[in-house]
Amino acid sequence: MRLSFRSQGPTLVALAVAGLLAGCGPSRAELQAEEMRVASIAAAQEAAAIAARLPPPVALNDSVAQSAAVYLTFTRDMATVRGGFASPAAVQAALRRGASYDANQISRGLVAYASILALQSPEFVSGVRQAGAEPSVRRQIIDRIVANPEYASTLPGAEAAASLIMAVLEADIVALSSAADSVESDAYNIQYTGDQRNGWGRATPADREGRLQAIKDLSRPVAPSSSETARLYAASNSGSGLGVTAGRTRRAPYAPSVTNAIAMAGLAALGAAGDNARANTDALQYDRASQDCLASSKLNLFQCLAAARPTYEDMFCLGRHVIRDLSTCARGAALPAAIITVGNPTQSGARSPAPTRSPAITPEPLQPSTPLEPSIVPTPFQAAPTPPAAPRPAPVAPAPGQSATQRLNSGPNG
Repeated sequence: MRLSFRSQGPTLVALAVAGLLAGCGPSRAELQAEEMRVASIAAAQEAAAIAARLPPPVALNDSVAQSAAVYLTFTRDMATVRGGFASPAAVQAALRRGASYDANQISRGLVAYASILALQSPEFVSGVRQAGAEPSVRRQIIDRIVANPEYASTLPGAEAAASLIMAVLEADIVALSSAADSVESDAYNIQYTGDQRNGWGRATPADREGRLQAIKDLSRPVAPSSSETARLYAASNSGSGLGVTAGRTRRAPYAPSVTNAIAMAGLAALGAAGDNARANTDALQYDRASQDCLASSKLNLFQCLAAARPTYEDMFCLGRHVIRDLSTCARGAALPAAIITVGNPTQSGARSPAPTRSPAITPEPLQPSTPLEPSIVPTPFQAAPTPPAAPRPAPVAPAPGQSATQRLNSGPNG
């Protein structure tokens, strides 16, 4: 008898196929792993696309930090100098400290430090990065800053950056002025006979010519502090770490040094001031105003020391042509000039009403002075009859032993 399997064929085929699929197909775990891999690739591609549309990380090369470190180290050191020198050696040591700077290096360092201060402004950094979010726009901003640094002062947050720069620099300038006041005042105090240092203060330093040449030899570029450079470099790229705060709002136009600093910081915020952009950052550190001022100051220091005789004149040269000039040059380069306003003119005539008398101002009583700073008490005015006209007296010759610096500083009534 012949058996027939025709009716059972489809069932057996289905079972066979199912068996093959069960034995050779991927498991559920493998399918889930494959789904996760595909999702991960898609997420990475999306993140890469977003990153391509954003500016690269903030980047400022370390040569800018090195320049800033030289400026900051020197100016902070000079701000600590005070009068009250205990010996001629102390005066000469302070003079050597103050003379050991290169005018060009300090000028460039001022702009470099200002650019790092600008990067401490979150308003400026975030504003610039948002403005340059699109690659094509970012490229245009970079090109415009390189072509005209003043353009950076129009970017979002530029006022905040400028305000921060000028607030910090102004505080340093005030500290330098205070140090200069102390040294210059001590140069006058030591001349009085009541000062115990009067003897050596009026004595001439040994080897005046050699001392001057040694001061000239110190006027050369110096190596930056490695620790200060590292601190400033980290702060420039992280946007924090200096602990500075802004003052009142400062609006454009700004001094060239501030303009260049904002431009350098703008490039850094867009990732365009790294090691491959040293040519741009080097060019932006040039500031004609501060460079000329500091170079003239150094020449004035040499002339002052060449004419100085007693030690107290060396003290004056240090206070005036190192510390105070450093303050003056920084102020002129970074801060706006004072604005003098004049009221509207008034017309006077015979029928004009009499002006209102202002209340009398009572002077404060004189305080007792210390032996080192004797007070000058004015002689009370006494009315006297007008004497008859007399021949004009001949000019009075300068007192013997009085130097050129002493006569200039003591005024016409010396």
